[in-house]
Amino acid sequence: MRILIVSDTHGHHRNFDRAVKKAGKFDMLIHLGDLEGGEAYVEAALDCPVHMVAGNNDFFSDLKREEEFEIGGYRVMITHGHYYYVSMGVEVLVGEARARGADIVMFGHTHKPFLEEREGVIVLNPGSLSYPRQQGHRGSYMIMEINEHGEAQFFTDYV
Repeated sequence: MRILIVSDTHGHHRNFDRAVKKAGKFDMLIHLGDLEGGEAYVEAALDCPVHMVAGNNDFFSDLKREEEFEIGGYRVMITHGHYYYVSMGVEVLVGEARARGADIVMFGHTHKPFLEEREGVIVLNPGSLSYPRQQGHRGSYMIMEINEHGEAQFFTDYV
């Protein structure tokens, strides 16, 4: 199973389209917020299950603040992250993920790719496709693959 993970497109679709094309075939899309009205575009562009949450700039969105679901044998929590102060660090977010029994927590908001295991929880941020803030300032996304043994592997890529 392959999952495309994106965040912080801010209503701009050029790099989103590039990421979709570059990622190739995938079975699910996860968008971690700040679509700024791009929800319909994202859903219409794909023929797979889509999970999206609202970000701090999704003022008039009906999207949920966060969502929990299963991918393979993993319990996943997705959020934009601003309610967990992720700009200051991931400690609060990791605590919440652990309290909910999540194996993986995904967030956006910081516009910087991040992938670590903390206190038994895989914590990731794909960065931003539209306004990247990491060195080099290239739009980024992640791919999650579940291999034949049911193990998750993560890859960061750039448009």
